[in-house]
Amino acid sequence: MDNRMMINQPLRPVDRTQQTDRQQQDKKADSKADFKSLLQERLAESDKLKFSNHAKDRLADRQIELSDENISKLTAAVDKAEAKGAKDSLVMVDDVAYVVSVENKTVITAMDDSSMKENVFTNIDSAVFM
Repeated sequence: MDNRMMINQPLRPVDRTQQTDRQQQDKKADSKADFKSLLQERLAESDKLKFSNHAKDRLADRQIELSDENISKLTAAVDKAEAKGAKDSLVMVDDVAYVVSVENKTVITAMDDSSMKENVFTNIDSAVFM
């Protein structure tokens, strides 16, 4: 066994940069994955049709029931209006009129036949009949 002390031997510093670089790369990868999944969730939510509180109240008051088929027709109509550059649109689906903010993909109000007495719709720039 060699018990000699080595004098004037250079000390090697602990290389912590590799360790922190790996940790930072892992954090970046995790944050990119988190951001990507969050962005995809937000985009998926933004594609869905929303109903304002006013529209929900009108649907309930007027006893208008929305089937999955009606919602898909309404969504398709909003997509068509958006493709044509519409901002606020009147959408007619199965004798029910919806005023929709196309930009926000939000139904603003809904009216059935009995509620459309005057048949006047204001603040719209387009109409879609499904």
